[in-house]
Amino acid sequence: MMSPRAIAALGERIHTNPVCAGPFRFVRRVTQEVVELERFPGYWDAGRIHLDRVEYRPIPDGTVRLLNLRAGQLDLIERVTPSDVASVERDRSLRLIAGTAMAYQTMTFNLGAGERAKRPLGSDPRVRAALEAAIDRNVINQVALEGRFVPSNQFEAPDSTYWVAERPVPPRDVAKARALLREAGHERVAFELAIANAPVERQVAEVIQAMAAEAGFDVSILASESASMVAANRRGDFDAAIVIWSGRPDPDGNIAIWLQCDGFVNWGKYCNPKLDELLGKARAVTGVEERQALYRQAAAIWMEDRPHLVLYHHRWLWASRANVEGFQAHPDGMMRLQDVRLRR
Repeated sequence: MMSPRAIAALGERIHTNPVCAGPFRFVRRVTQEVVELERFPGYWDAGRIHLDRVEYRPIPDGTVRLLNLRAGQLDLIERVTPSDVASVERDRSLRLIAGTAMAYQTMTFNLGAGERAKRPLGSDPRVRAALEAAIDRNVINQVALEGRFVPSNQFEAPDSTYWVAERPVPPRDVAKARALLREAGHERVAFELAIANAPVERQVAEVIQAMAAEAGFDVSILASESASMVAANRRGDFDAAIVIWSGRPDPDGNIAIWLQCDGFVNWGKYCNPKLDELLGKARAVTGVEERQALYRQAAAIWMEDRPHLVLYHHRWLWASRANVEGFQAHPDGMMRLQDVRLRR
């Protein structure tokens, strides 16, 4: 919860000096280096806050994060690389904290943002259907993610309330992929796949690149810093991009943001008025069965249009020094420091 007075004074620059109602007070931020906070004595639940100071350090490389943790330069890290999990579990100086996530990884396509949307991948749903038939989400999970995550083709996690059971994760079918490309008038299709510059994202992209090549796709991978990638996506300067969403408890916060015509992260400018109508109806009712029916109808539209290919749902993998007590993994992936202590 942010201060209305601070928002009025700073507007879009509120991130330079945020004034909030949380347990810590903003001290300073050095871009791409550190965010420093100090304990706020006036926090309403101050008795549960036992840390006087917190530093957040952005370290994109999972190996470097883990090395810094082992060296004692960090107390807690997020997103342990799946291939490092067994190593963390064997290390008595560390502790692994894992939890089921609402977060998912999805591949978004440019369907209507500028000239790049006119390329085969953005202009023809048969080409996107061919790409989906070319990939195997289970292989992505096993090869790139050590089998630690959950293959998925929907914004809601498998077995959750709004998962559409009659549309399960499809199997790989290279022959079908090639047939769809030929039907669309192509022997091969080239496109650029944008990813965040991090080892896991690159490995996922390389697995997709290899599988897609067998079906007639020439995929070039563009790895860049996350903020730069998002800026390019907002400009429409992309063909396809693999991105993460931390997930929300209600399906509207997982689906409409990407697919509604005016969705705030609808970078590819996908727009289907019928889908918007269904999402609006689902947002307006509270009965679970009624909402499930509406989201099933919505899935029938967007899973045919394929403005996105959801790839997998995450499991949050955190690691801490053994002296960190009280930290818990939450499904939304937020770092909550209530009850966290450093044992001396």
